Amino acid sequence: MYTGLQHAHSYLAYLVLLGVAISLITALAGLFGGGTFTDKNRKLGLLGLIPTHLQWVIGLILYFVSPLGLSNASGAAMKDATSRLYFLEHPLMMVLAVILITIGYSKAKRQVGTNRGFKTIAIFYGLGLILILSRIPWNAWPGN
Repeated sequence: MYTGLQHAHSYLAYLVLLGVAISLITALAGLFGGGTFTDKNRKLGLLGLIPTHLQWVIGLILYFVSPLGLSNASGAAMKDATSRLYFLEHPLMMVLAVILITIGYSKAKRQVGTNRGFKTIAIFYGLGLILILSRIPWNAWPGN
């Protein structure tokens, strides 16, 4: 079960990055194009939100069953960069990214009919994407 969850978490990351990037690019295009934030644009925001939440749930389960997660909670984990990444940095940044993306979508869905929805998605999804990219364990990325 652990190996299956680990693979799902690793490969779902591609879908998360793609969904957040598509949502961000369409929001930036709408923002700079001067369009109106429509229900279709709101639904495009779901491309970033849904896989991010699914990834978070799988990651949360992994945090409790992985030997690199909560079971690695010791003072020694904070001294080793790799252990610290898996125990603290990666989970913390990903939770913050999920929170930002969720807030962005929640605020934007109330702004249908205005231009502000694009700006909201662009800011919150952009910040979330930066946090995600900053703490992906690139050395363990599938294909490396």
